[in-house]
Amino acid sequence: MEQHNGLSLAYVGDAVLELFVRHHLIAKGFTKVGDLHKHAIKYTSAIGQAKVAFRLQDGFLSEEEMSVFKRGRNATSNRKPKNTELSTYHQSTGLEALIGYLYLQKNQIRLDEIFQQFVKVIEELS
Repeated sequence: MEQHNGLSLAYVGDAVLELFVRHHLIAKGFTKVGDLHKHAIKYTSAIGQAKVAFRLQDGFLSEEEMSVFKRGRNATSNRKPKNTELSTYHQSTGLEALIGYLYLQKNQIRLDEIFQQFVKVIEELS
C-alpha cells in the first residue's frame, strides 16, 4: 500500500471518526439534531481527541500504530487551530491520522477496539 502523508491520513480519519460518532450517538437514542451536535462536539473536538490520544499512547498502540500517530502529529500544516493550543491540535491530528490509516488498511477489528477506547475515555470525562 502507498504510504500517505500524515495530513492525508488525518483528512480520511476525520471523516471516519465523524461517521462513527454520529452512528454511536444515534444508537444511544439521540434523535434531535441539536442534541446530536452538542454531544458530538465532545468526541470530535481537538480537546476531546487529544485526551483520547494521550490515553491510547499509554501502552495501547502497537509500534506501527505509534509510528503512524507520530507521522500525523508531527505533520506540518499551514492551518492555525482555532480555539485550542497547537499541541492539542497536533495530538488530535495524530489520532485522526491513525484512524485514517487503519481505515485505509481495512482493519475494522482494530478500528472497533480504538473506537471502544474512544467512547470510554470521552464518557469518563463527561
